[in-house]
Amino acid sequence: MRLRLLLPLTPLAAFALLPACSDAFTSGQGDEDGTSTGEASDPLAALAIQTAAAEREEELPLGTVPGVISLPPEARVAVTSTFQGAVMRLFVIEGQEVRRGQALALVRAAEPVQIRGDLARSQAELGLALARAARVQQLTDEGVIAAARADEAQALLQQARASVAENRRLISLSGASADGTMTLAAPISGRVQHVGVETGGPIDAMSAPFVIENASAYRIDLQLPERMARSVRPGMAVEITLPKGRAEPLVVGGSILSVSPSIDPTTRSVMAKASIGAAPGLVPGQNVMVTIRGSGQGRNGVSVPASAVTRIGDADQVFVQGGQGYAPRPVIVVAEAGDRAVISAGLAPGEVVAISAIAELKAMAAE
Repeated sequence: MRLRLLLPLTPLAAFALLPACSDAFTSGQGDEDGTSTGEASDPLAALAIQTAAAEREEELPLGTVPGVISLPPEARVAVTSTFQGAVMRLFVIEGQEVRRGQALALVRAAEPVQIRGDLARSQAELGLALARAARVQQLTDEGVIAAARADEAQALLQQARASVAENRRLISLSGASADGTMTLAAPISGRVQHVGVETGGPIDAMSAPFVIENASAYRIDLQLPERMARSVRPGMAVEITLPKGRAEPLVVGGSILSVSPSIDPTTRSVMAKASIGAAPGLVPGQNVMVTIRGSGQGRNGVSVPASAVTRIGDADQVFVQGGQGYAPRPVIVVAEAGDRAVISAGLAPGEVVAISAIAELKAMAAE
């Protein structure tokens, strides 16, 4: 009896299940086809590439070259002691900022005491020479003695005066007190670059215990590539950009001082020197990139964010937006100023370039 009831229901149940199975296959087939179609039509959508338009630049620089910050020869001044002695106290350390006339060290020497004694003796001799010259001159005028005796007395008087003047000059130069204590002071305002003595140590007139450097101006030692050397001349403007640690890049300007007439056979570069003003963050020995601006060149170009430029092979390239994707294009980069690259050829104003996902675009271009 149960068998008769179940048999009619079995075809009905199977028939009822058919539409559900058919709908699920269709939906699954549609989703799979839709996903693959979307990926094929827009393969760059997942990269979320950011773009920027090339901006016109006038009076393009000649180029950017490496340089090393240095001090001009006149910026360093050595502080020496007039006499040999011993350092009683030190008042400064290396790297400290000092002003002109500020005390650097207290030194005690025996020679100033001796010079003061010589000064006292020479002053006494001067008084005696004056009196003797006056008496001899009177006797000469009266005809008692020959005129040669008066000339001799005058010569001795001049020697006594010279001795007094010399001793006074030495005392004045050293600035020593009666007990031989003298103070070494900074001749210029600047930074203490070198301290070569210690408290209690010796000091003499043939060494420089202190070196003060004036950091109000700097020099830059440049390496010009051979192709650029013929275009660079003294007087051309230069600038460096200091972006790190600042809300906005700081541009420091200067000018070319000299260009070497010969090429270094090892580096195939030409050495040049430029002057540049002081700025926070500049220190001697620092490596910088220097932009040389050739005044009156009359060349125009474009600038883009520096992140848009990449190196492919031996050329700088950017990825230019066009159609449904991005195509690499060689460009000539002549300078980098802050976070922007200046391009002289290969890109027109207004063209849109990729500024993100550059590594992924390079990988796709290589396939």
